[in-house]
Amino acid sequence: MTDAILDAISFDDDGLVPAIAQQHETGEVLMMAWMDRAAVSETLATGRVCFWSRSRAKPWRKGETSGQIQHLIELRIDCDGDTLLLLVDQTGVACHTGRRSCFYTAVRDGAVVETSAVLVDPERLYG
Repeated sequence: MTDAILDAISFDDDGLVPAIAQQHETGEVLMMAWMDRAAVSETLATGRVCFWSRSRAKPWRKGETSGQIQHLIELRIDCDGDTLLLLVDQTGVACHTGRRSCFYTAVRDGAVVETSAVLVDPERLYG
C-alpha cells in the first residue's frame, strides 16, 4: 500500500516534495517543510511526522529535540501530486521561534507586522 501512495507523489529532482502542516481541527497553517520518500514512508508507518532537513541533510523527526511533536491525522496529496498537506495534531508550538505557527509575519497596510507573540523561549526548546 505504501508503494502506491509514494508512487502518487511527484518528488522533485532532489527527491523532495513540499509538505504543509495544518492543525487538523482548526485549519491553522503551522509550517512548511520538505519530505523525501523515506520521510513520507516513516510518517505513514509511525503516525509521527518526519521531514527531510535540507540544512542537516538527514531525516528530521518533528519534536525530536524540542518535544513539540506532530502526530499525523491524515496525509493529503494535491491534484498534481507535487505538494502534500499534513493534517496534524500539534503538541505545543510548531515554529522554531517559539510561536505556534511559522506564518506569523503579515503584510498589512503596506507594512510588515508580526501577528503572534513568542509562546515559548526557543532557548528552553533547544538549549
